[in-house]
Amino acid sequence: MELLWGLVIVVLGLLAWGGQTLSWFAPATAARLGLADAEGSVDAVFWADGRGEALWDALTLWTLPLAGVLLIGGHDAWAWLGLFAAGMYVYFAGRGILARLELRNRGHRVGDPAGVRVAMIALMTWGMAGLITAGASIITLA
Repeated sequence: MELLWGLVIVVLGLLAWGGQTLSWFAPATAARLGLADAEGSVDAVFWADGRGEALWDALTLWTLPLAGVLLIGGHDAWAWLGLFAAGMYVYFAGRGILARLELRNRGHRVGDPAGVRVAMIALMTWGMAGLITAGASIITLA
């Protein structure tokens, strides 16, 4: 089970971290790949906020895939890093979901409906991965 969960969080983590890192370094490329909104397709403040979020995520979201690698390798430190990473991913997901909902409810452009739906599903998936990893980390550390 540890091998399977380790693989899951490595893959999910690399998708989140890689996508956000690409969004920071090359936002136009990320938009062409469907990983981010194109500048001008959403409100300017939402787009700028996404650039700041992408930078922060590039600096922090590597923690979950590394925790997965440590879990696969049987290293005890995975649980401590997993607990930290889980918090980052739950925050990442919650903030992303609630900010989009609040901005959309106030009439701001946060993306086309299909793109918002994909973003919400992805954020919920990463949030659940964070919650499950937090639980597994706590069990391991107890």
